[in-house]
Amino acid sequence: MNPQSRWEQERQDGKNKRMKSIIEAAEKVFSRKGFEKTTMQDIADEENLGIATVFRYFPKKDKLIVAVAVNLLERYLTVFQTVASKNCTCLEKIEILFNHFIFDIEPENLECTQLLEAFESYASTSLEELGDYHHYIEVRKSISDTLTLIMEEGIRDGSIRSDIQVKEVLASVINAFGLFSRKLSLFERIPFFEDEIEPRVQLAITKQIFLEYIKAK
Repeated sequence: MNPQSRWEQERQDGKNKRMKSIIEAAEKVFSRKGFEKTTMQDIADEENLGIATVFRYFPKKDKLIVAVAVNLLERYLTVFQTVASKNCTCLEKIEILFNHFIFDIEPENLECTQLLEAFESYASTSLEELGDYHHYIEVRKSISDTLTLIMEEGIRDGSIRSDIQVKEVLASVINAFGLFSRKLSLFERIPFFEDEIEPRVQLAITKQIFLEYIKAK
């Protein structure tokens, strides 16, 4: 690599690193204050940057909100891709995905799960389309494509019932379980009455119902 190319590469690497650090700082502030109450100055202060630097990378707060959501969703994509590559049956892979959703409401993952849930609510009620929202849609499409690979394996390996529309049923089951787990995460920090069922117990029961329904008899 010639000196000019090396300089350009180092410059781009530096920009990518700075952008990543701003997104990570924004994630922390959004988790504490919410999307609407957070200002760009709050994010600049979190990262000890001048606000002009933040605006240079993200001219509008909405673009930064979407960048944070994309970063969160890419973590799910990594999980789906990792599960898809495992050497096990489709039914076993679906159980692994369910277990991951349950793990998402553990304290160490709660902020990420709740922030993603808050983003989808924010995006659905926004009066204007969010800047760069297509990036979020692209990652969701990649997750859907990966899920399709898992479902196609279920058609071949015999671990899933053959008397159902495999793709439609599995997509519905996984989406329903994922949405349910994220909704329950919103109540994780709320004290429960003695006769109420804890979120983890509800998810464990729901997991067994879904797995029993889809597995080959």
